[in-house]
Amino acid sequence: MTHKALRILIADPQHFQRMKIERIFNRLDCYRIAPVQNLAELLTLVDYGCEPFDVLVINAQLAGGRLDLHGFLLDQPHVRRALVYNAPDSGVFHDRLTISQAPLPAAAAIEHLLASAIASRGRPAEARSRLGLRA
Repeated sequence: MTHKALRILIADPQHFQRMKIERIFNRLDCYRIAPVQNLAELLTLVDYGCEPFDVLVINAQLAGGRLDLHGFLLDQPHVRRALVYNAPDSGVFHDRLTISQAPLPAAAAIEHLLASAIASRGRPAEARSRLGLRA
């Protein structure tokens, strides 16, 4: 699987922020992107999708205290890797879950997430070279 075939989900209540993140993925040749604006849309796509998402990039504020986002993502088999941004420091560390306090994820964080998603598929060298990352 190349990075072009990764299924990506972007969840943020603000359209402009979703578009900025999507453009980062597009610059990395990723185009299978589903943007969602609220928790109901996110849960519908994740729970009822026929194929898991390789990458989820989500604004922590989307959960709005209605969902334990960290617990949900760690137990969710339909999300392989996640980057939660705009989040308070939670002390949660897991190889499938990255937490960032930044208000918007940087391109470097998304590149790292993509490399991790590809590497989890058993091709770590390919992941880094395809994205132009150094070892």
